[in-house]
Amino acid sequence: FLKFYADYTDRRVELYAGTGSITFHQTLELSNCVYDMGYRAPLVIGPFYYSMDKEKIFTYYDALAKRLDGDMYIYNYPARSGHCVSADTVRRLVDANPNIIGLKDSVSTPGHTNMVCRAVEGKPFAVYSGFDDQFLSNIANNGGGGCIGALSIIVPEIWSSLVKAANERDFDRTFALYHLIQKLMPIYDMDTNCSLILKKLLVHRGLEISDRAVCPFNQMNAAIYQSAADLLDSVLDEYQSMR
Repeated sequence: FLKFYADYTDRRVELYAGTGSITFHQTLELSNCVYDMGYRAPLVIGPFYYSMDKEKIFTYYDALAKRLDGDMYIYNYPARSGHCVSADTVRRLVDANPNIIGLKDSVSTPGHTNMVCRAVEGKPFAVYSGFDDQFLSNIANNGGGGCIGALSIIVPEIWSSLVKAANERDFDRTFALYHLIQKLMPIYDMDTNCSLILKKLLVHRGLEISDRAVCPFNQMNAAIYQSAADLLDSVLDEYQSMR
């Protein structure tokens, strides 16, 4: 899969590889193989199932960074990994490993992201939010790099317009577009895992892909999908009226 994405994009865009695995050695092997493919860096979530306190989190990422052939990003997603990488742990890791250059912070509130930005202030370190509705709070931080959000997959035109408006300091348009992103946020919670909804919405938008998902995420109540599609269509209609 990683090679497919690298070959398909052919270095036209910057790629980050999600390489976090259940074992340390799998993560290390997978992370080191992506540099020659042309990826900017691996993006590593910590191992799930096993409990991780601050010291174990530090030990894990410190050992990994010291064995990598290039830069890496930390992927903090407590709802999936079962542990949270604290701001002070991030600072310890960055101080000990200059090749740890950033973090994706998928947290429910932006307060944690703000604390990470404060902890690494002055360091060459980029902090990205993992949820679309935290974009503005992220870029308000010194060190905030923006957002790596799933909604950009289904509404790339809204997201690109939002980023353009924010970069141009067009605040009225920025807030109006951000409001559309906020309206789409319920899509994340319409099913226990949003991957199937997103695939179906891509097909709904005309992309010729398979909407097949792996078990047990390969089934969905038709009413849930229809609700998501109706929401998407209404937001796209509103976006068209703004142009």
